[in-house]
Amino acid sequence: MVKQFDTIHITERSSGVAQITMARPKVFNAFDEVMIGELDVAFTELSHDSSVRVIVLAGEGKHFSAGADLQWMQRASKATLEWNVSDARRFAEMLNRIATCPKPTLARIQGVALGGGVGLTCACDMAVATEDASFAVSEAKFGILPAVIGPYVVNAVGKRMARYLALSTTRINAHSALSIGLVQRVVPQESLDLEVDSLVHDLVAGGPQAQQEIKKLMDQLAVSTVTPEVQELTALTIARVRGTDEAREGFAAFLEKRPATWIPKN
Repeated sequence: MVKQFDTIHITERSSGVAQITMARPKVFNAFDEVMIGELDVAFTELSHDSSVRVIVLAGEGKHFSAGADLQWMQRASKATLEWNVSDARRFAEMLNRIATCPKPTLARIQGVALGGGVGLTCACDMAVATEDASFAVSEAKFGILPAVIGPYVVNAVGKRMARYLALSTTRINAHSALSIGLVQRVVPQESLDLEVDSLVHDLVAGGPQAQQEIKKLMDQLAVSTVTPEVQELTALTIARVRGTDEAREGFAAFLEKRPATWIPKN
């Protein structure tokens, strides 16, 4: 599973768990065209790797990610519209690759997550942060907007809170991020990896096909009235999944008081 890239590292965190680490600590893991391409490749490859159950996204050094590399943004400001459209589409495709990954994805956050770093956080299924972590949707300070990350921020925290974060560029602390659903757990710095591993332990206990079905179903649901169409979608989904081999194994394992076959043996 260990692969070599220029701006990221892929390692096996534990059995069935891959970690992608952004590795540009001198610029607080700010991403440019190269890192965007490498993150896209990494998530694509791990999504298709049957030995991988969970993907952890991390940042090397003191910070998770300062978002877009300003040198990259400056180059973009001087480029043609056609170049900018192509470049922005690659960024959009990378975030979508993370958001639609069939495996559970977990952001491991320390230090700052700014701009696109918040976008990466929101594109993952869940996030664990240290108590001293901070977050800001800071693009307006540079005369731009959080366009590509916008849908993921809205999905994570809701439209009104996303608008507040983007318009004000206010930096919020980890406990505020927890209260709005931007992250799911907050721990002391020294407990970050223990907490990540605890959550990973819970994730690998779930059926991999069931988790893939959960992600597909959740993507089709909106916060709104439960219509007859939604009722039918959910009924047909559970009816189909209950008859799968994985479901039969899950029921059998529970009744026989043994681990299900999909749980990694460390």
